Amino acid sequence: MNAALTAAVAMCALAAASSAALAAGDVKAGRAKATQCAACHGIDGMSKLPEAPNLAGQTEEYLVKALNDFRSGERKNEMMTMMAKTLSDADVANLAAYYHSLGKQ
Repeated sequence: MNAALTAAVAMCALAAASSAALAAGDVKAGRAKATQCAACHGIDGMSKLPEAPNLAGQTEEYLVKALNDFRSGERKNEMMTMMAKTLSDADVANLAAYYHSLGKQ
């Protein structure tokens, strides 16, 4: 029973840390960084290209994971891997916050 309680506390702490990291994203900084994304994903996060997904309104968790997967090579797309590898952790958080915010309008 004690091990189960310890595991539950650890999972809650991890979830809180992940939420804090996502909350750190700055929408204004993300908007500025997104200019390089607009050619494929649209100025408003709504792509005009069938091969590029819409990003507006996606969850921050999804966007962070997707960008990190491109950065690590776990997710494969030549253009996205090239672009994502130039991003810092702060850039990823900021872009996720920005694109997520577009769904609230």
